[in-house]
Amino acid sequence: MAKLDKLKEEIGWMKIIFAILTAADISLVAWLVQNYNEADTFLLVISIIGIGLITGIIIWINKAAYRRIDELEDL
Repeated sequence: MAKLDKLKEEIGWMKIIFAILTAADISLVAWLVQNYNEADTFLLVISIIGIGLITGIIIWINKAAYRRIDELEDL
């Protein structure tokens, strides 16, 4: 039963991280859309890189959570 509880806790933490990163990603995209005319080129490039990184981490966490869910099925 300990492994089951551990997997559930890991999935719970992944949900929290997923939600925070999704909110940050959406906010960064919204900022980029609103300020692409006035913002400095450096800020635009950094925001695009940040969007790419955050999106990549979101995809990675999503896959990791699904792997944990598949482990739950095996228990």
